[in-house]
Amino acid sequence: MAEQLNTGGGEFDPCRYRLRLRDCLLGAQMLFVAFGALVLVPLLTGLNSNVALFTAGVGTLLFQLITRGKVPIFLASSFAFIAPIIYGVETWGMPRTMGALVFSGLLYVLISLVIRWRGMGLILRLLPPIVTGPVIMVIGLVLAPTAVKMALGQSGPAMPQTTAMSISMVSLAVTVAVSLLGRGMLPILCGIAAGLVMAEIMGVTSWEAVSKSPWLALPAFSLPEFAWEPLLFIIPVTLAPAIEHFGDIIAISSVTGKDYLRDPGVKNTMLGDGVATMAACLLGGPPNTTYSEVTGAVTLTRAFNPAVMTWAALCAILLSMV
Repeated sequence: MAEQLNTGGGEFDPCRYRLRLRDCLLGAQMLFVAFGALVLVPLLTGLNSNVALFTAGVGTLLFQLITRGKVPIFLASSFAFIAPIIYGVETWGMPRTMGALVFSGLLYVLISLVIRWRGMGLILRLLPPIVTGPVIMVIGLVLAPTAVKMALGQSGPAMPQTTAMSISMVSLAVTVAVSLLGRGMLPILCGIAAGLVMAEIMGVTSWEAVSKSPWLALPAFSLPEFAWEPLLFIIPVTLAPAIEHFGDIIAISSVTGKDYLRDPGVKNTMLGDGVATMAACLLGGPPNTTYSEVTGAVTLTRAFNPAVMTWAALCAILLSMV
């Protein structure tokens, strides 16, 4: 770290330090963009939210390691597996369902090996944009009702609709205003801060649970078990997020102007996604997937540096222990 903060002549360079501090704040902002969906998956499926945070951070770091830190993408809980996890837990229990999800990550790895063997042309013929686009749209549009319910105060603790709308619209307005007018500022973090201040003013916040909780604690990791029935049930579902992965890589390539399908190659991005998913499910977290909402935030903030996602991953790991 000391070397990073010094110039070639051994003197402290405050400009470089400020740049890294900004990357850290941008990373925290990316985590907050992903946070709602990231923790919603475990809340809906009965998994542990802190474990999901931890495995999202670890999964993103593994993805960056495998792709040599070239792609500005954050990995976290996949919405495509919500219904299968709920059914699997009711039918076979949580440990066996998590064991089946480990093999969903292994399927990603096998797909990456096929691409490495046959080349990317095969994938482009099988999954052209006319296929990947609608899959991403369907998965993304599933989130729209959740966002509307949250904005109207119909998700979580009961809240009058006018109060919820006031808070959500202030957050949205500040985010849009800062993104358009605030050069060099962090629009999403500003929107979150404005929403929190508005919630305090309207008296709908409560810090009681926070004050009673320990400051630091390790996430409640759990180990999987393996059985054939949940495995055969889960594996076909893996095809949808696998298709989504190709679309997300095309999308981030379009945003940044770099062809990530060629370098580091979709064979490596798919491998990274698979290893991240396997690691997550081995620890009791939901399967990982590339987050389109974070790609949207990259478009908004123009934060094309993949190091920002490293900071987001580290923030997720640290937050999982709070």
